Amino acid sequence: MKKFNWATEAVGLSLCAVVAIVLPMRTKAIAGMVTFTTLYSFTQADGARPKVALVEGVDGNLYGTTDSGGEAHDGTIFNITLGGILTSLYSFCESDCSNGFRPNSALVEDIEGNYYGTTVLGGENHKGTLYKIDANGEVTTIYSFCPHQSCPEPVFPNGVVQGADGDFYGTTQYGGENDYGSVFKITANGELTTIYSFNVTGGYYPSADLIQGTDRNFYGTTFDGGTEGDGTAFEITADGDLTTLHNFHGMGDGSYPASALIQGTDGNFYGTTLSGGTLSNDGTVFTVTAQGGFKTLHKFGGNDGDAIYAGLAEGTDGNFYGAAYAGGANDYGTLFNITPQGSFTTLHNFDRTDGKNPYATLVQDSDGTFYGTTEIGSARNHGSIFSLSVGLGAFVKTNPTSGVPGEAVNILGTNLTGATSVTFNGTPATFIVVSATEITTTVPAGATTGTVQVVTPNGALSSNVVFLVD
Repeated sequence: MKKFNWATEAVGLSLCAVVAIVLPMRTKAIAGMVTFTTLYSFTQADGARPKVALVEGVDGNLYGTTDSGGEAHDGTIFNITLGGILTSLYSFCESDCSNGFRPNSALVEDIEGNYYGTTVLGGENHKGTLYKIDANGEVTTIYSFCPHQSCPEPVFPNGVVQGADGDFYGTTQYGGENDYGSVFKITANGELTTIYSFNVTGGYYPSADLIQGTDRNFYGTTFDGGTEGDGTAFEITADGDLTTLHNFHGMGDGSYPASALIQGTDGNFYGTTLSGGTLSNDGTVFTVTAQGGFKTLHKFGGNDGDAIYAGLAEGTDGNFYGAAYAGGANDYGTLFNITPQGSFTTLHNFDRTDGKNPYATLVQDSDGTFYGTTEIGSARNHGSIFSLSVGLGAFVKTNPTSGVPGEAVNILGTNLTGATSVTFNGTPATFIVVSATEITTTVPAGATTGTVQVVTPNGALSSNVVFLVD
């Protein structure tokens, strides 16, 4: 199977801050508590082909990027309210391409409200960039990949994750010593260090973001390579010590993992493969432990989905939610959930009028609803943004998800106005209610690892993941 390549696949686009016209929402009530709503259909002028996960901002809006569309047809940055009002924040290549183009990663929000992302092309040598967009919509390049003409360094980056140390960690599809991809670190000042260069037996061509585990090591996947040639799941320390956790082998347990892993609340890691699993090669859902224990949870068979590019999102009910790019009743893709034990349920079959080909991982907003995108389809055939409600309640998120006593923390949520208490695993913290969607606080002295809880006039809200106190 041919490797999916950001650098040679698709088109591009760009844009500036203008509010887009909104079509009426289309809502479908599905069995039980499941409701699907099309929030927005892209127009090409405001973006096209959204392919990465949305991110919840401190203002309560969702932020994302499109692969193409916009004023220069090279991709856009946007936000959208939960009511479906979209605002274009930036168009790549509108004036020049020094900030890159073809944005290919979910945005990462820092404690100051800036967002960071990567482009797969553009920059000094057309090999991608790490950029920052601030609250005023100003975009600056933090790092331009392959700054030297000989290109001895990583090229064509995937997304980044901000580590607990404040630096950004990520992978590149190519480059490194063997031109099989790399793991890198970039400081906020734009200093890059290559941590690891992939090789054939250890896996190569990583095509997804890293995540940082609760042990402070990083976890990811390679699309190809390994002992069986079908990709790997790996762990790597910040110093570059890589351990292969699993070698995929086709029909046995899946092949070509194309998405990032997620660490569940049980401490195990969960992910998907693009293909493999059965003779029809429709993909799988799997779990792997930090010690290398592996289990296939589900093998897709076409009717329930096919071609799984998206990763998984863990809901506050402990189940995992995901999207299949194709397959289903109409062969336009599906949405599903799966328990940690492997019980699988199809939640939605796309029919093109409500979108087609969901490529990106879902995100659960603090209102309890899941939000996602389709690459194409919907009213204008340039992709869509949708919501999926399964009846889960509101909760709070923390940014960052770890820290030491005295370190600043943002708490994101809904209806936070009038909050009377913030605790870190039961230890009270001083706090300021900034808005209905944001509380600022610091890790209190004596706090221990555990749940962050906010008490509001409407009841208590708990964090969806434990906060790690270092």
